[in-house]
Amino acid sequence: MKRVLILGTGGTIASKKHTSGLRPELEIDELIKLINIPEGICSIEGFTVMNIDSTNMTPDKWFIIANHIKDNYQGFDGFVITHGTDTMAYTAAALTYIFHNLNKPVIITGSQYPITEFYTDGIQNLTDAVYFAMENISGVFICFDGNLIAGTRATKIRTKSYDAFVSVNFPVVANIKHNKVIYDTRVKEQFLKKEKNDPLFIRTKYNDRIIVLKLIPGMHTDIFDFVKKHYEGVIIESFGLGGIPDTEQGIAMKINELIEAGIIVVITTQCMEEGVEYGVYEVGSLLPRDKIIIAGDFNIETLVAKTMIAMGNYNTFEEIKEYIETPYTYMPA
Repeated sequence: MKRVLILGTGGTIASKKHTSGLRPELEIDELIKLINIPEGICSIEGFTVMNIDSTNMTPDKWFIIANHIKDNYQGFDGFVITHGTDTMAYTAAALTYIFHNLNKPVIITGSQYPITEFYTDGIQNLTDAVYFAMENISGVFICFDGNLIAGTRATKIRTKSYDAFVSVNFPVVANIKHNKVIYDTRVKEQFLKKEKNDPLFIRTKYNDRIIVLKLIPGMHTDIFDFVKKHYEGVIIESFGLGGIPDTEQGIAMKINELIEAGIIVVITTQCMEEGVEYGVYEVGSLLPRDKIIIAGDFNIETLVAKTMIAMGNYNTFEEIKEYIETPYTYMPA
């Protein structure tokens, strides 16, 4: 019989109504009682790691969660984390890169409505997550509305609907219906448990001195002087395939100043799908390719987490660039 550990971190799924709004306060035992799984299928244990609104999630809390999984890694076959939806995709991406040699499923789930409400999606999401945690897979995933999404590919696109998350530039790994898991055969193999079971290792360092800048028409350039003074890395959401304005605004020149100052510059796109590509347009070729990082088709949540981990664990630009530009998940040919 499989053993599953559920870690509670708060979020809407554990919230109750108060005069000032929803507040996380349910302990994990109260959530476990509502799971719809027949006796004898698996053994479920759990404890509350923290009870916060996910708006208050921070990088140091990612490592608290990771260490709880490491401490209990040998005793369980799979793990479920209950989490608020607003920063769930950041946590999923971060844990993917924090863990090294992870060879068990870590499933993150939550809900759009509190689990004690009549119309909640929390009971189904939590039940589905436990079923996924019993599967013969490895990695960090988000389970939501019957879908299993790779932790580095999830983005929240809806604030109230049950289907809050989508998988960006990558297939949904699996879905579950009537407790039966059905995989996308194109990508299943890369998530199967490995025969070699090396010890789980946790990267313990990160650098959160980064900022995300979204370019807008007519953007003032003094923001780049501020970035150069106060930050060590910047993720720039460019236009389209990677367009950087080269008019009298001088944005391209300012970004080059950041590069010369040793700031890590990551170029991505404001478009959700299909990614950024260097050099297709002249306005996308204004920066030195060997001195910037091209994000490819990564979503912003993954880029934020991956850049923090890379800058905390590698010393040279070349190492950081290689780490960030290398996909964790890959599309089959």
